[in-house]
Amino acid sequence: MKQDVLIVEDEADIRSMIAGILEDEGFSAREAGTSEKALEAIRTRLPGLIVLDVWLEGSSMDGIELLDRVKRDYPGMPVIVISGHGTVETAVAAIRKGAFDYIVKPFKAEKLIVTVTRALENARLRRENEELKGKATADLELIGSSAIVMQLRSKIDRIAPTNSRVLITGPSGTGKELIARQIHALSDRNSGPFVAVNAASMVPERVEEALFGFVSEDKDTINPGLLEKAHNGTLYIDEVADMPLETQGKLLRLLVEQRFQRIGGGEDVQVDIRLITSTSRNLEKEARFGRFREDLYHRLNVMPLETPPLSKRREDIPELVDYFIDRLSSSTGLPSRKIGSDAMAALQAHDWPGNVRQLRNNVERLLILATGDPMKPLTLDTLPPEVSVVKHNGESRENDRMIAMPLRDARESFERDYLQAQIERFGGNISKTAAFVGMERSALHRKLKSLGVSGGKRGDELET
Repeated sequence: MKQDVLIVEDEADIRSMIAGILEDEGFSAREAGTSEKALEAIRTRLPGLIVLDVWLEGSSMDGIELLDRVKRDYPGMPVIVISGHGTVETAVAAIRKGAFDYIVKPFKAEKLIVTVTRALENARLRRENEELKGKATADLELIGSSAIVMQLRSKIDRIAPTNSRVLITGPSGTGKELIARQIHALSDRNSGPFVAVNAASMVPERVEEALFGFVSEDKDTINPGLLEKAHNGTLYIDEVADMPLETQGKLLRLLVEQRFQRIGGGEDVQVDIRLITSTSRNLEKEARFGRFREDLYHRLNVMPLETPPLSKRREDIPELVDYFIDRLSSSTGLPSRKIGSDAMAALQAHDWPGNVRQLRNNVERLLILATGDPMKPLTLDTLPPEVSVVKHNGESRENDRMIAMPLRDARESFERDYLQAQIERFGGNISKTAAFVGMERSALHRKLKSLGVSGGKRGDELET
C-alpha cells in the first residue's frame, strides 16, 4: 500500500518537483497551493504525512500557523517543514510546534526521501506503541469477583510497590504472565521495560547467550541480552524450572551481586532489574531431587504468589466468558453472542484442565462455529464436544453407564452428579444452590444428606 503524502507549497513548479521525487520512490503524492486547499485535502482524506512550506502567499495562514492547526486537530500527524528562507528561529519554532524535521531549500532529493521515510517510520512505531499500551492495559485486567480472586488482587496490590522478587506458581493456563505484567504496571518501574522470556522455549545451549548477551570474537560487537534489555525494569522468566543448572548458578550470582558477564566478555555488567519468575512445577520438590538449586529457589521465593486453577473459581466463569466474547468480538469481528443459562451451567460444571486459556479457546471456537439467529442465546447443544454434557444427537454421554442401572439408581446417580456440579458451580454456597435448583434450603440439605453429597473438597465451606 502506497503512503499518501500531502505537499503544501505555494509555488506550483516546486510542488510538482517534490511530487515527482516522491512518486518515483513509490509514494502517492497530493498537492495543495494554499492553507485553505491543504485543510480541505486533509478533511477529504487524511494523509500519512505532510510536507509543508513556511511561506504560503495568498493564504490566510502561513506554514507555522497551519502547522499549529494541524497539530491541534491531528496530534499524531507527521509534518516536515521546508523553507527557502531558513533561520534558526524558524526551525526552532517549527520543531517546538511538533514538526518532525525542518529542511532548507534548495535540498537534494536524497535528503527529502530519507527524511520522509524516517518520519513515516517514526509515526508507525508511535502508533504501534500506543496500540500495544492500550492492549496491555486492557489485558492486565484480572477478571473475576470470587473470594479467591479478590484475595489475589489484594496480594498483588501489596507486593507491586516493593522491589521484592516474586515467584508465581500454579497450573498452566492460569494467567501467571498476566499477574507478572500487572505487578510491573503497578510498580515504580512501570516506565521501564517489561521483558518476558519462557525458559522452556529457549534452546538449552543458547539460554545463557539469550540472558546475558555476548561479545563477538573480535570484541568489536556487543549483543546485549535480556538482562540488559530489562535494565531499570522487570525481567519475567516463565517456567524457570527448565533453566539449566549451570545457568541457575550464574543467575544466582546476578541476584547476589546485581552484576554478570556477557558470554565472551571479561568485564562485569551491572543492571538494576526486578526479577519475577513462575513455574507450574513444585520447585521445592525439584530442589530436593537436585533438579533445581535450593539456594536459588530461596532467593526467588521472597514473595510467593499462587494462581488458582479455574476449577477453584467456577463462579468467575460467567464473567470470564462475557469478557472473552467482548474481546474476541472487538479484535476478530466475530459477532457477539449471548450464552444461554443451560450452556453456562455446563461451562461452570466442566473441570477445565487447561484452565482460563482453555476456556478462552473454547469461547472463540464457540463464536466461530455458532449458527442461527445471532439475537438468540447459544444453548447447550452448541457447545464444543469437549465441554458439552450431551451429544449432538441429544443422547447423554452417560448412556452406556446409566443403561445398566435400575431406574431408582439411575435417578439417584443423576441427582447426585447434578447437585454436586451445582454446589461446585456456586462455590459451596447452599443458599445460592437452593435458589437455582428451585428447592427450599432445608429440603436441599436433606436431599444432599440422603445422597451422600458433601460438597467434595469444599465441603467445609458449606453453610450450616
